[in-house]
Amino acid sequence: MVEKADIRSFSLIEIENFFCEKKEKTFRARQVFDWIWKKGCRSFSEMTNLSSENRRLLEENFSFPILKKEKEHRDPDGTLKTTFMLPDQGLIESVLIPTNNRTTACISSQAGCSLACRFCATGILGFNRNLSFTEIFDQVVHLNRQSIMYHGNSLSNIVYMGMGEPFLNYEEVMNSIEKITSAESLGMSPQRITVSSVGIPDMIRKIADDKARFHFALSLHVASNDKRNQIIPINKKHPLQELTESLKYYHKKTGKRFTIEYILFKDFNDSLDDAKDLAVFCKNFPVKINLIEYNPVEKSKFLRTTPDRTLAFREFLENRNMIVNVRKSRGTNIEAACGQLALKENFRYPNNEINLQKK
Repeated sequence: MVEKADIRSFSLIEIENFFCEKKEKTFRARQVFDWIWKKGCRSFSEMTNLSSENRRLLEENFSFPILKKEKEHRDPDGTLKTTFMLPDQGLIESVLIPTNNRTTACISSQAGCSLACRFCATGILGFNRNLSFTEIFDQVVHLNRQSIMYHGNSLSNIVYMGMGEPFLNYEEVMNSIEKITSAESLGMSPQRITVSSVGIPDMIRKIADDKARFHFALSLHVASNDKRNQIIPINKKHPLQELTESLKYYHKKTGKRFTIEYILFKDFNDSLDDAKDLAVFCKNFPVKINLIEYNPVEKSKFLRTTPDRTLAFREFLENRNMIVNVRKSRGTNIEAACGQLALKENFRYPNNEINLQKK
């Protein structure tokens, strides 16, 4: 039996050609295209302005693989974590985060992660595979519907800060952003999208060269090589000096400020000496610094720092004219906060080895 191709891998012109070959009116292709990308439908049967014969033609000639919702968990603070099953039975998680009059979708770019950051629960899972751009898109569509259903408004922002390293799935991430921002699809502004990375120098240069319009955030977490090597293994391959040069290139090429993400760990990276290291690192380019509360992760030795040390760290940076925000954790009761996405208890991907070269 011949495997049917995913309808969402076809362009509008290709779908028009299909209808033409079947002696059907080509304007049907636009209807199909709108159902898929603007309305975010989940099956051919939902395309109610097509005749039953047209829908049968689509069913016979194309597949329509989608994410399936497995579970939802709601935190008392309103945060909603959704576990999705992929078409190949793998699992991923996404999070809807409401704050005041805004809702943010935290979405995954990979099933698992190969980078094995010591403070992140996702790294424990190992790496399964990259997500396709349609699997990333489906997360956004689903969380947008949740936002409308529970909060009465569409998504305000999207952050690629869920499972996985986005820059190790660059093409699919960029394709997903293209669809999310297209006027023929969801039409969201790229200024409402942030992509976070632990820092892969070649890819930082690439987003500059590609004139990426989204916001970029660097998951730095400590500004000394000795300490960063302990918590982010890829730093051994791409130390801070190399990372700094790529960030200089990014700023020179784009003229844009980016965000530094810095989780504060008790007695590890929360001293004033650590703050000084961070200040020196940030003198190379204009940045905004987000200080993030650490969220407990099973089998991790790290603890959240104290409010007093957070305040002292923040004031040290602000006294050096740096823009600093302290981000409060959301969704900790359902393990949906930063670094906590780890699927169900004891789950492991079958491909659990570390592979920094996986693209």
